[in-house]
Amino acid sequence: MNALSQSFYTAHALDPRSVLVAIPTFNEEAHIANTLRELLDNDVAMLSVKIVVADGGSTDRTCEIVTRLAERYPNLELIHNPDRIQAAAINRVVETCAEAHHEYLVRVDAHAKYPRGYVLRVAKTLMVHDAAAVATVMDSVGDNCFQRGSAWAMETILGTGGSSHRGGHKSGYVDHGHHAGFRLDFWRQTGGYDTTFIANEDAELDYRLGMIGGKIWLDATIRLDYIMRATAMKLAKQYWNYGTGRAQTILHHKIQPRLRQMVPPVILLVNLFSILLATTFPMLILLPVSYVLILAGTALFLAAKHRCKCALMAAPALFIMHQCWGAGFLVYMLRNVRRWV
Repeated sequence: MNALSQSFYTAHALDPRSVLVAIPTFNEEAHIANTLRELLDNDVAMLSVKIVVADGGSTDRTCEIVTRLAERYPNLELIHNPDRIQAAAINRVVETCAEAHHEYLVRVDAHAKYPRGYVLRVAKTLMVHDAAAVATVMDSVGDNCFQRGSAWAMETILGTGGSSHRGGHKSGYVDHGHHAGFRLDFWRQTGGYDTTFIANEDAELDYRLGMIGGKIWLDATIRLDYIMRATAMKLAKQYWNYGTGRAQTILHHKIQPRLRQMVPPVILLVNLFSILLATTFPMLILLPVSYVLILAGTALFLAAKHRCKCALMAAPALFIMHQCWGAGFLVYMLRNVRRWV
């Protein structure tokens, strides 16, 4: 945090008791202890913040770890989320754990790395900018080679699509961003997350916030490290769900997709039809070949930039992101075409 940011946060007093933190979990034994310690250690004010872990039925040691830490931190609580999904977990925390003095909700993901003071900085930003929600910037990171390559892929326009909350550096009002915090009065007006959404529930909620006049502030000075999926299969599932969720939002609210959101399905269709028609029109094969060469060139550039062969994994990671996002989007659209009419 620079000197200007430090003076900004120091000048605006915030009662830590007004903040409620929600952490959805499911089989997060590898990360949950570190995440909680990052939030609670070295900041005495955080001991006045109510932190609730909503677990979706973990079969590993997640609940045991949280229970043990709750003996050390009396402001830490574990509840069960029978609906399992993250959106339902956040809703349940607000419904069952929010008290009269809580004004701000901060969302924390168990598999991310948070800087010191993160929670209170998010709450103060909500207060100072009179925003309905605050988004923060995610800087992608990873431990194994595939994760690191995927994370470096997110440095590029091919990986982020220009999303300001993915590695961006400019603060300002946005239509959508990575959810960090909410004013609880606005949260209750919208009813929270729509748990019927497979994914993209954050963007869908942002749309409804905008409909009632709520503003979303992206604070690029507040950053967290987002840990990329560890395997190609997990990344594929994640991006399939992203594409599906975006299609669901478009149909549900009858809104036009943005140009960058149409790029993955267009890439998928161009590649597919070019390969199918190449026997009749051989020149069409140049389209998918050019696409693969662009991904390979991006990976080679990243490998040279970072001086690490793991960056070569950016090519398959980008391929998975584009094709699975596009496939999830198109399949949902085709299955629900009657709702489009």
